[in-house]
Amino acid sequence: MAEALLINRKDVVMFTTMNGNVDTDKFIQYIKIAQDVHIRNYLGTDLFNKIKADIIAGTLAGIYLTLVNDYLKNMLIHWAMVEYLPFAAYTVSNKGVYKHTSENSVNVEKNEVDSLVEKQRNIAKGYTKLFTDYMFYHGNLYPEYLSNTNEDKRPDKEVNMGGWFL
Repeated sequence: MAEALLINRKDVVMFTTMNGNVDTDKFIQYIKIAQDVHIRNYLGTDLFNKIKADIIAGTLAGIYLTLVNDYLKNMLIHWAMVEYLPFAAYTVSNKGVYKHTSENSVNVEKNEVDSLVEKQRNIAKGYTKLFTDYMFYHGNLYPEYLSNTNEDKRPDKEVNMGGWFL
């Protein structure tokens, strides 16, 4: 079964601090996780499935292509980094789990990785807020956004930006 991803390696490398030398197989699963967990959460099942089906068929066009290019890609790039960063230094192999080291570098502390994750999360939430604001005014252009029924995931229309609420 074909799997449609809304972004590719080039998108992640171009728009984040990820080095171009990172192997695709080290992070592609985090793109899928971020897409399935975060993007589906805000699109809802029907719109998510429609966009993926159009990508697989090579028919993504019009307002759906605009939605992907102008909103979803930016969201997904940074949600993928949120999912990837905590695992970036680790490899699981037949010999167990190990952490990479380099002779001319220093491994960062957990709190530094946590800080990077939070920075990426804040960026992802910012792009997600742009998306939810857009859909508030234009969601009716996308019938699948409003057509979820039964066990379908209905779109989350609010982004918790953190901070204090009074």
